[in-house]
Amino acid sequence: MVFADRIEIISPGHLPDSLNIEDIRHGVTNRRNPTLTEHATHILPHRGLGSGIPRALGEWPNIRFENEVTGNQFKAVIARPDSRKATPEVTPEVAPEVTPEVTPEVARLLGVLRGEMSREQIMALLGLKDEKHFRVRYQQAAMAAGLIEMTLPNTPRSSKQRYRLTTVGRQWLKAHPGGGSA
Repeated sequence: MVFADRIEIISPGHLPDSLNIEDIRHGVTNRRNPTLTEHATHILPHRGLGSGIPRALGEWPNIRFENEVTGNQFKAVIARPDSRKATPEVTPEVAPEVTPEVTPEVARLLGVLRGEMSREQIMALLGLKDEKHFRVRYQQAAMAAGLIEMTLPNTPRSSKQRYRLTTVGRQWLKAHPGGGSA
């Protein structure tokens, strides 16, 4: 629904019991329909499960989420800029919200990622052997936060798949020199 001051996107069904609004802001997912999700990742432009909301917040941080359990719906409310202002002003208070929260694992990944690298190369530099642990705690978390991206987003399982820093990832590293080491 489009209003003068906001846009509301309403989805039937509230968040599953294991998720909350803070989780989804950081890209945590819980697939309700794994069969549908599996097929959708091959058909639709896909950047990683759970990456949509963090990417949206990276582009427009003024989004409010409402999980209405009693009404059985989930709502995203996107505030629209005041059209009477010629140029929206960015205040210093907004800047910290735009910077994604980075876990120590993601900070380590950002610290070793140079140019375009394969999953195997990144894991070797991090000294990791457990592929699932790397995928969940490092790779998917960094993608969900909009800090890294796939070079071949339409073919996520390609043997030629590489990962690189996004503009947000480069900005985070610049703002946190040495933040990726340890």
